[in-house]
Amino acid sequence: MKIESAVFELSIGLPEQLPPDELPEIAFSGRSNVGKSSLINRLLNRRGLARTSATPGKTATINFYRLDTLRLADLPGYGYAKVSDKEKKRWRGLIEGYLEADRDLRLVIQLLDIRHAPSADDRTMLEYLTQREIPFIVVLTKSDKLNKTERANRLAAFEEIFADYEGLTVIPFSATNGEGAEEIRGILRDVAEGE
Repeated sequence: MKIESAVFELSIGLPEQLPPDELPEIAFSGRSNVGKSSLINRLLNRRGLARTSATPGKTATINFYRLDTLRLADLPGYGYAKVSDKEKKRWRGLIEGYLEADRDLRLVIQLLDIRHAPSADDRTMLEYLTQREIPFIVVLTKSDKLNKTERANRLAAFEEIFADYEGLTVIPFSATNGEGAEEIRGILRDVAEGE
């Protein structure tokens, strides 16, 4: 897998617009403003490939990024209160339509903000992935925003939260200093190679 081969492929707003299932896929899921686009940019060493915004709820489509042997899917953020119920329903349908389509989805990278306990929406997504038997890992974003003591406390809290998820990979990540990026790239490579 060549990281430098990454290009933006397309955005879709409806499940019927999904691109042909030609490559293994990894999806990025999480609350609005949790840092999905920042993570993708850091992993691909491309500053503005995935558009980031300080305003939650900006990604209302699934954005696809194509590498030579892998496709990444940036799912819309969930849980943002300031959009209409109709729009929330469309996002939910889009996310579920993607996750339930017959695709070569190898892994979901579920993002959670390390500073906060998982929201009800986060817990719903974790349960959904577990029930559908979709493989996933958890990336704890914004790790640079905590001091040493806060970080140790939050990691201990997450360890307790995830006690029932046997063998779950949990990786602290910072888009600012790159913590965790190489470990996640290694996972992308393994997935691209079918491991």
